[in-house]
Amino acid sequence: MNSLILRLVCGLLFSVLVLGAIVKPPDNFGQGLGMLLPATMLLGVALKGPRRSIIPKRSASAPKGTTPPGV
Repeated sequence: MNSLILRLVCGLLFSVLVLGAIVKPPDNFGQGLGMLLPATMLLGVALKGPRRSIIPKRSASAPKGTTPPGV
């Protein structure tokens, strides 16, 4: 449920940011680039959702009594 709420909030913030850029465009190129980074981060979270863990999980270990391949 928390990831759904987070995705909805990020999607809403992204749409507000885009609408704000359309209604009042940035004055120069640097401001446009400054708005681009948070917009891409918000869009990524809104589309993919939050990542659960940065450290990859270990695969299941081999059952006992078997030898690993190549031995």
